[in-house]
Amino acid sequence: MKLQMKYFAAIREACGKSEELLETNSTNTHELFEELTNLYGLQIDKKNLKVAINEEYSSFDAKFNELDIVALIPPVAGG
Repeated sequence: MKLQMKYFAAIREACGKSEELLETNSTNTHELFEELTNLYGLQIDKKNLKVAINEEYSSFDAKFNELDIVALIPPVAGG
């Protein structure tokens, strides 16, 4: 399955890109996060992330469909 990935903040920095078309066997965000951690060496705790599928916040258990747009959103600090 192909997913349109969008990366923000620390995840974007770790991946070295803001988006990509990712070929994956992951069926939900739990699996996808593990795949991305192995691929890019993410150092972010999954508990601190939000996920959006097709521009709506979702759970880590939600199933993907072909060409879904998936965004992993880390906490943002600043002032």
